[in-house]
Amino acid sequence: MASVKATFTLDPQTIARLNETAERQERSKSAVVRAAIRDYSERAERLSERERQQLLARFDELVPRIPERPAAAVDAELGALRAARRGGGRGGRS
Repeated sequence: MASVKATFTLDPQTIARLNETAERQERSKSAVVRAAIRDYSERAERLSERERQQLLARFDELVPRIPERPAAAVDAELGALRAARRGGGRGGRS
C-alpha cells in the first residue's frame, strides 16, 4: 500500500500518549495513528447516545398510535388492495 506523507499539529500530551502507545505496542507511530483513525471512523458511523435516545423516544410516541385491529380485518384489507392492484388499480383502465 502506498503511503502519503501528512503533517498534523498535536498538543504535547497527545504526542506523549502517541509515543507511549507506540513504544508499549512495539509499533510505529504511523501504525498507531492508522489504527486510531480506523477505530474512530468505525465508531463515528454509529448513533450517538443522544441520537439513540431521540429515536427511542420517537418510537415510544409512535407505538401507541398503531391501531389495534383484529388480524382478520387486516387480512381482509390487504386482500382488497391486492385484488384492486390485479384489477388495474382503483380506477381501472380506460
